[in-house]
Amino acid sequence: MPASQRFDLVIFGASGFTGKRVVNELARIGKNYPDLTWAVAGRSQSKLEGVLRDVSEKSGDDLSNIKIIADADGNDEASIKGMCAQAKVLINCSGPFTKFGEVVVAACVEFKTHYLDVCGETQFIELLEEKYDKTAREAGVFIINACGLSSIPADVGVQFLEENFGGTLNSVESYLITYFPPRMMSEIFNGIVRYSSWESLITRYILHTFLIVAAVHLKEIGKQPSFNLEPELKQRCLLHKNLSKWCLPFPGADSFVINRTQRHLLSLEGKRPVQYKPYVAFPGFLTAIGTIIGCIFLFILCKIPCTKRLLLNYPRLCSFGAVTYGDPKEGAMDESKFQYEMLGMGWNEGTDLGKAPDKKVVARISVTGLDPAYTSTAITIIFSAITILKERDKMPAAGGVVTGGVAFRKTSIVKRLQENNIKFEIVKSSE
Repeated sequence: MPASQRFDLVIFGASGFTGKRVVNELARIGKNYPDLTWAVAGRSQSKLEGVLRDVSEKSGDDLSNIKIIADADGNDEASIKGMCAQAKVLINCSGPFTKFGEVVVAACVEFKTHYLDVCGETQFIELLEEKYDKTAREAGVFIINACGLSSIPADVGVQFLEENFGGTLNSVESYLITYFPPRMMSEIFNGIVRYSSWESLITRYILHTFLIVAAVHLKEIGKQPSFNLEPELKQRCLLHKNLSKWCLPFPGADSFVINRTQRHLLSLEGKRPVQYKPYVAFPGFLTAIGTIIGCIFLFILCKIPCTKRLLLNYPRLCSFGAVTYGDPKEGAMDESKFQYEMLGMGWNEGTDLGKAPDKKVVARISVTGLDPAYTSTAITIIFSAITILKERDKMPAAGGVVTGGVAFRKTSIVKRLQENNIKFEIVKSSE
């Protein structure tokens, strides 16, 4: 299909938990882009119709003109190709990506469709870089993973800090601070964790999480070697105190993604890399210790076949009601807040880099709003797509399998996010 006849955006997996939120936010954001054309895609016509109907009722917007691409099934290569051929940019919300994602990426490369997802599965990201980077560059398209709350705010946040540092930034220690409102805590035993997330924790990520929390964190996520920079940013001990809170290494994908960004920029531009270590902060010592003990206990249960089956087959019982097969109660996460405190160390302009760093700048990225964990994921991936459509000339000419930090480095994505409850600011500077 000629590019002029394609939809600007197609949301694949629009009837899923994340996909519904992308549709809801796109209906809101799309009002500011009247020329933007988009469609929803998935396996079930009736479910997709239901999503559009629900969003229309809640927002008051008429979505009857939104095209539905039904019978798009990750197990049916022909249907995936038919969907990708209709899109300029495809937003993939249909996981698990290790199982269903590669066929979508291959079709996007074949039909010269830009591909975005919210994947934090590092093995899948590495696979795509190895198998599809060259063909994606030849096709002139971008394959960009982790475009949700993990890891766009942290990735472009490091660059925001570097741009506002006023010298040479050597390292960043990032602390994730969360606030959960009383309403959410009161609902914790009525189901606030989706079963798919619980299943991922048990079957794929618990070992990785345990290894991090159990202090086997001397190697970076993804086993990437150091940048051999001086001074080297050392990993802090397993449990340490900073920002008046007790902190542990953060086991998410941010470190993996940001290190990919820095290595790409070193290779592409010869730019001095920024070293990065992420942590998660807890309000008290007992909470942090309880997290460690809980991870160890869950790890042991997952290693025993019979208890692992029990965890998967009876999730509500094993989680004391925290896990739900459906969606968490609407509004339960409202007023929660996610905040990155990024502590940057480096040198003032003109300072000899052979000396000890003499400057510290702190950047803060705050994520707020209604149900910020999922709504902000929808916002970040939508503006990633819009940035490709509106600012392709400011992005790397070659395309390829890259991070958001590489792709959007010279664009106005931070400004777009600032206008949608994701705030970037410099809060402290000392020399």
